[in-house]
Formats: sequence, C-alpha cells, structure tokens
Amino acid sequence: MLQFYPEQALERLEFEKIRQLLLAKCRTNYAKQAALNIKFHTKKEYLEEALQQVYEYKQTLGGSDYFPNDFTKDITGELKLLRVPGAVLKGEDFLSINKLTLTVRDILLWLKRQNNLYPSLEEIAIAVTYQKEIPKIINEMIDDAGVVRDSASTELMRLRHDIEKKRQQLRKVFEGILRKLNKQGYLADISESFMNGRRTVAVVAEQKRIVKGIMHGESESGKTVFIEPEETIELNNDISSLEREEGREVYRILKDLTASLQVYHPNLESYLKLCGVYDFIRAKALLAHDMNAHMPRLSSNPGTHLIKAYHPLLLLHNKTLGKPTYPLTISMDKDNRILVISGPNAGGKTVSMKTIGLLQTMCQAGLLIPADDTSEIGIFKQIMIHIGDTQSIENELSTYSAHLRDMKYFLEQANGKTLFFVDELGSGSDPNLGGAFAEAIVEQLANKKAMGIITTHYLNLKVMAGKVPGIFNGAMAFDEEKLLPLYQLVLGKPGSSYTFSIAQRSGLPEHVINRARQITDKGHFKLDKMLHQTEQQSVRMTSKERHLDQLVKENEKLKSKYEELIDKERLEQHYQTLKLQNKIKKEELDYLRDMERKFKQIVFDWKRTDNKQEVIESAEKILFKKKHIIQNQAAATKADKNYVITAKQPEVGDLMRNKDNHQIGRLVEVKGKKAIVRIGHMPFTITMDEWITVEAKKPQPRKKKTEE
Repeated sequence: MLQFYPEQALERLEFEKIRQLLLAKCRTNYAKQAALNIKFHTKKEYLEEALQQVYEYKQTLGGSDYFPNDFTKDITGELKLLRVPGAVLKGEDFLSINKLTLTVRDILLWLKRQNNLYPSLEEIAIAVTYQKEIPKIINEMIDDAGVVRDSASTELMRLRHDIEKKRQQLRKVFEGILRKLNKQGYLADISESFMNGRRTVAVVAEQKRIVKGIMHGESESGKTVFIEPEETIELNNDISSLEREEGREVYRILKDLTASLQVYHPNLESYLKLCGVYDFIRAKALLAHDMNAHMPRLSSNPGTHLIKAYHPLLLLHNKTLGKPTYPLTISMDKDNRILVISGPNAGGKTVSMKTIGLLQTMCQAGLLIPADDTSEIGIFKQIMIHIGDTQSIENELSTYSAHLRDMKYFLEQANGKTLFFVDELGSGSDPNLGGAFAEAIVEQLANKKAMGIITTHYLNLKVMAGKVPGIFNGAMAFDEEKLLPLYQLVLGKPGSSYTFSIAQRSGLPEHVINRARQITDKGHFKLDKMLHQTEQQSVRMTSKERHLDQLVKENEKLKSKYEELIDKERLEQHYQTLKLQNKIKKEELDYLRDMERKFKQIVFDWKRTDNKQEVIESAEKILFKKKHIIQNQAAATKADKNYVITAKQPEVGDLMRNKDNHQIGRLVEVKGKKAIVRIGHMPFTITMDEWITVEAKKPQPRKKKTEE
C-alpha cells in the first residue's frame, strides 16, 4: 500500500477534490464506499488491471451500444432478510431482485456480444453465473406492479373472484340507492365518497335522519354527512371478510416465494457486488472523460515521464471559464532524480510540482490521468510532501521548525522508492543559513536515491544542480516585456527570480532599486543577471520553435486531410448501418418478449377460467392492437380538446386523466400508491403512476359577427 506523509498529504496535493468529483459520479452505495476507501496500488499487475478496466469502460461511453449496468438500488437489507428463515419480502422487493438479475443477464450477454473486445471488464464477471430460474419463479407469482398474481394459487384466484362478484353486487345496490336519493333531493353536490374504507353516500345534513345506515363522518362545514346505507352494510362486511382472507393468502404466497429464493442468496449477493464494481469503474471512466484523461504506460521502476500533462482541477476550472491551460513535460529517472525548479513568484512552480504529485497519486489509485498516452509512470511506495505553511500552534512550532521536522522525517525514511515534494526549501530562516541547510538536505536525499521536486529561490541550489550527480535544474518561463508568467517548465537550466524587473515594473522608486543592487553581492547579482538573459533568449527561441512546429503540423494536416475525406464517408455509412440494425433488433426483441409474456398469460387464463369469452377478448385486444391505438388516439384528441394537463400533486376532488386510454375521472380517495377514481358513477381502484391531474378548459366566448 502506498504510504503518505504527512497525514494531510492527500489534501495538500488536492486529491480529496478529485475524490469528491469521483463520488459525484457514483450511483451505488458500493461505488461510493469504494471511492471513500480508494486503494493506492504499489504492485504493477494490480495497477495495470485497474487502469485497463477504466480505459476499456471509457471506450464504451458515447456509443449507442452502451454498457448495460443500470441497476443502482441498494437492496443489501432485502438480501440480508432473504437469509432469515421464515422472512417475508414485499412484492416491490421481488421486483428489485428481478431487475438486478435481468441486469446481470444483460451485462453477461453484452460482454459475450463484444467478442473479447473488453477482456478486463469481462474478467470481472467470469465467476458470475446467470440463474434464469430467479426471474421465472418471480414472474410466475408477481406482476409488473409488484402485486401477487391471481394465478399464484387456486385459493387466491377463488377469493379474488368472490370479491369481484361481491363488488359488482355492491355497485348495483349502491347505484340504485343513489338514484333513489337523488330523486328525493337528499344528496349533496359530491353525491358519494369513501370513508374508513366503506362506500358512503353524501347526504345533506338536514336529511341525515331520513337516510337509514351508519354515519362515518361529516364535511368540515358540517353541511354534508357521509352515510353507509343499511342495504350495503352486509355486502361491505362480506367484502371486508374476503379481503382479510385475501391478505392472509397473499402473505402465505410471499412467504413461500421468499423461501424458494433463499437458495439463490449467494448468486444475488454476487450480482449486487458486480453491479457495484462496474458502477465504480463507470464513475472513474466518466471522470476520465471529463478531463480527457488517458492511460499511461507503467514501469516497475520508480520514475516518471509525463508528456503534455495537465493539472486536472485547473484544467476543469479553466474549461468552464473558456481559458487555456498550459501542459508540462517532465522526465525523472535514475540519472536525473531531483529537479530543482526556480523562477519568479506566481510563475507556476508550485502548480507544476502539485501537477506531478497529483497525477502520480491518481495513477496509483487506478485513475486515468490528463496526459499524453505515450507518458510513462513508475511505481513508488512512499510519497512525502512539504507544501504550504506547516507550523503547528499545538506543538508551538514555527514555520521553520515545522519545516525542519518534516525534513528530518524525509531524511530518516526516504529511499529509492520515495517520491518527495518540497515547496521553497530552506525558507523561513536566515537566507545564508537556510540556503546552507537546504543544500545539505538535498545532498542527503540524493545519496538516498530518492526522487523528488524542490522549488527554490536560492542561487546555491541552482548552482548545486550542475555539480551533484542526479540533481538537475528546471525553470518557469517568464515574459519580461509583458511581466507575465508563461506557465511553461523548461528543463536543463535554472531560472531567474526577476526581482529587480518585477520591482521596476511594480513602480518601486528607482533610487530604492539601485540601492538594492549596490547592497546585493556582486557575484550573486551577476549570476542572476546571466540567468535572466539566458532565460529570455530561451523564451525567444522557444517561440520560434513553436512557430516552426505549427507550420510542420499544418503541413501534416494538409497531407492527411485527403485520406481522411476518403474514409470519412465510408465509416459514417458503416456506423449508421450498425446503429440502425442495433435499434431494430432491440425493438424487435422488446416486442417479442412482451408478446410472449402476454400470450403465456392468455394460455394460463384459458386453462383456469370458465369465462372463455373474456380470454378470447383479451387475445383479440393483443392481436388487433392497431385498432386499440387508433381508439386511444381519438380519446387523446378528445381529452386534449376539453382538458389541460396540470401535473400537480393529486388531491381528493381533482380531475384525473389516464395516461394510456385517456379516460377522465375524479379522485375520491388516495391510498398510498393506489387510489379510487370515479368515472361517471363508477368507482375504480387505480395506480397513481398511471394517472395525471388535469383541469377542464374554460369555454371560449364566441365572437359576434360584425354587421355588414
């Protein structure tokens, strides 16, 4: 496992911000926990496997044939309950288990269809076996709404048949009572309602003693009372008794169904974990897509060779602002182990250092990095950092004392597998003494074969880089004329701090600047001046080289443009053909599955029911679906003409419209996900998801004809 020093190392390298971006893309609890407890690999084979998985998943993004890991619900509790003898799962729980199983089936089929195109993703699922009996067992007992099917048992079918028969009798009796009371003028405006689960008539309060029955309540105004007529009391009691029997039978069926799935508990746990693993890889792939990240080559040996590498957070930030981000290229190996970066303040020294540290950390965490795919990353076992103010109030340590404490740890623990970062080595003390200590520390770290980056303004460290083997210089380029940093790391030479130039451009009095030059040691001033001149020459040469490179690139583009034009049309035609084929196949498959399910139900109903005509009518509705569609379209047109959709939270008394057949009814009672809607004088139990609230359109006033 990769070790970090100090404890705040990940925070100071800004890896915690990367973690938050990753967490935002996780959908499952498993993936979120994996992101919070992300592993930093130090073995090449594990790291290659993790990076390859993300790389392969990233290849699937954006295409029409997407990776089908759509199950994101956390059913850990339901699966734990499945192991308990005598436990009973709800209908909705079985729907979740069914969806999980079918998702795993789709994943395995998708991987098989790719013909080993994504071997690392395929390897994850190699030990998982799809159990086709799971959806078969569930679908025989539970319908698409999570309700136990009538056909789940003979007893349940009998009970529901008796309940329906009693309800029909109740409707006839109740409608007769409504007609009678309406003629007598006893009914209130709403005429009927449901109270305490019983169908009641809404009677004007003054007439409540005339209508015989049980009063279940009254309106808030007290002007309306709700009475259950005595003619329907016995029927209501019979229905309630049958419904209780139905509930007991449903409970028994769910209990047996739960027991029958217990044998598949290990499979279901592996399914849930598989979906979580793929979701975590998906999150890493989406993050890589956002920052245009790639998979670098890996080396077992410590070192780094980054080409056109970007700080990921700076890249994303500038991307939203439309600002450019400047990449850096750097190499560190056994011959060039310690890089000393110099240059003016606010020139990008610390950002460059953090970029290398953050990308190294991301890579060893199994994340793709925003750098050219020809980059190569070595593997380290320790990352040590000293960035920012590390003074400790609790331990009464000054900035410099804390600095020395960290350096002591570096010198004691560093080895050939260590990558370290020190910002402003030796700062916080007397310049001469601090520079001497800094030189001694760098020398010892070089002797320990550790690799790292140091930022500094000390001239003695810049000179040291040219003398001690393994230490080399780098400078942040600076445009002296515009007095602006170029954010470009130039390797092989030290950089000037541009102290006098910045002071002059900042408006400091000339005599103060001249006095500072006189006070400054002549050798020190001469060396900084030479660095200044060399760096400006390098900037001018770099500008010319960039211009020449641009001309060469444009020439290469023109050379290849003709070949691209030839292939482009052919590739587009091939892509569109495949896309159309996939769409047609999916639509056909969905249609055939739906038809197969419906005809199985028809065959089953034919064998069990005595009402053959009803089964024939169901078959005709399926076979002549086109006629049904035309009728629905006509109903939709009529509904659109007379009603406007409000789609607000439904309340009792609202007008409701069926999303499928476009019937209009009034909501009279809400029972969780179920409700009762009255269409005309007939109440119907409905599922709320299938209906939407509407309002009647106000009639438009007719325009008067103007007299001629």
